[in-house]
Amino acid sequence: MLTRRLLTLMGLTSICLAMNAQAQTAWPVKPIKLVVPFSAGGANDLMARAAAEGASKVLGQAVLIENKPGGGTTLGADLVAKSAADGYTFLISGAGVISNSMIKKSMPYKDSDLVPVVMIGLAPSVVLVPANSPYKDLKEFVAASKAGAGFHWATAGTGSTPHFVSGILETNYGAKLDLVPYKSGSESITAVLSNQVDGTSEASIVALPFVKSGKLKALANTWTSRIAVYPELSTATEQGFGQLRIAHWAGIHAPRATPVDILDKFSAAVDAAMKMPEISERLKNVGIEPVGGTRAAFVKFVDEERQRQSAVVKATNMKDE
Repeated sequence: MLTRRLLTLMGLTSICLAMNAQAQTAWPVKPIKLVVPFSAGGANDLMARAAAEGASKVLGQAVLIENKPGGGTTLGADLVAKSAADGYTFLISGAGVISNSMIKKSMPYKDSDLVPVVMIGLAPSVVLVPANSPYKDLKEFVAASKAGAGFHWATAGTGSTPHFVSGILETNYGAKLDLVPYKSGSESITAVLSNQVDGTSEASIVALPFVKSGKLKALANTWTSRIAVYPELSTATEQGFGQLRIAHWAGIHAPRATPVDILDKFSAAVDAAMKMPEISERLKNVGIEPVGGTRAAFVKFVDEERQRQSAVVKATNMKDE
C-alpha cells in the first residue's frame, strides 16, 4: 500500500514538473509588459520601444510599454520588483537602478529584488558648453576651471548622469565645478543656452541637435567609442580622461525568481532586436548605440557600473536630500 501511494505521489510530482516545464517552454502565451520609469519621449523610452518592437517580432507576442515616471525611477522599479516573477513584467532599467540605493535615505525595494536580463543600448553623454565658449575641448575646459574660480555646472538633480560626470571630473582630474541642480535635463540645456551656467552634459539624443545647429558646443563624448552619427566628436578617453566613462544606458531587469529559461529567451530576443537593420539604424540616426548581447555580459556590465558608481558616490558624498 505504501509503495502504491509513493508511486502515485511520484507520478503526480512528475506530472506537475512536466506541466511547469511545458508552461515555461511555451512562454510567452500573453502580452509582455515593459515598465519604463521615465516619461515618454526620452532616450530610455525610445530604446524601450525599439526593444519591444523587435522582441515582439522574435517572440510572436505583443510587448507593451507602460510609462511609470517618479521617485527618481524608484516608482517603476518598485512596481516591477513586487510583480509576479512569471516573465510578463520587466523593468527598463538605467543607471538609477544601481545608484538609487547608494544615495537615497530609504528604498521601497532591495537591489536583489531585481535581476539583470539584457542590455538594450546607450546614448553617450556629451559635455556641452555655450556656443560662444572659448574652449575647444574638454581638456581646455577642465584646465581653465582649475586655473580660475571654477565653473558653474548644471545637473538634472542628485544622482543624475551630469552629476556623476562632474563628480568624476572633480575627484579624478581636479576640475573645479560648482553644481547648479535643475529639475530636468531640458532645464539644464536651457541654462547653458542662456549662459546662466558654463556647462553640463546630456544624452547624445538630446545634445546633438543643439550641437549640429550651432546653438551649443560639444567638448567630448563620455563613452568609450565615438558616436556613430557624429564621429567628429572625440571621446573623453582620447583626450586623456580615461575614468570618464559614463552613458545614458537602458537595459532590462526582471523580478527576482523569474525562471532562468525565460530570462535567457527574452535576452536572446532583445539581442536579436538590436541586430535588426531597421531598428539598429533608427537608433543610430538619433545618436543611440544599440548594444544587445548576452545576459552574462549585462550582469558583468551592471556589476562593474555598481563598483564605479559607488566609488564616485563615496568620493563626492553624493546624497539625495
